[in-house]
Amino acid sequence: MFLNKSVGVARGLVPLLMLMGLLLGACSKDDPQARLEATVRQLQKNIEARDAGAVMELVDARFRMQGDLDADRARRTMMGIFYRYANIKVFAVGHQTRIDPASSLTGYTEAQVLVTGAQGLIPERATPYSVRMEWRLVDDDWKLYDLKWE
Repeated sequence: MFLNKSVGVARGLVPLLMLMGLLLGACSKDDPQARLEATVRQLQKNIEARDAGAVMELVDARFRMQGDLDADRARRTMMGIFYRYANIKVFAVGHQTRIDPASSLTGYTEAQVLVTGAQGLIPERATPYSVRMEWRLVDDDWKLYDLKWE
């Protein structure tokens, strides 16, 4: 009797596993929208891990920040923040990521984020931002090209 229940549960899982496979397949490497969204999540993880090298790997060689600051200035600013705060969290309150309908090589992310910084467990600073990111597809990888915030 136990064996019959186990077989029934296993048979019931097969359709569920197939459905999960289809959903994961919909987010395959061939889907530029899914890859861009994954890159945005990776950027957030890299910032929270305080890994400046990993963050900079996601930045385009022609990157600009706030209209005129370049990648080197962004790296130095980031290193200063990482030095000051042992713990950094980025909470995306809401965001939208989309591919430009006029050019599949350009993507945009707009987000409302709350960034916290702390030396210990309790945040010393919590700042809300409206962030706009422009992404460029370079050799099948999304690279952050422009970053603006208010």
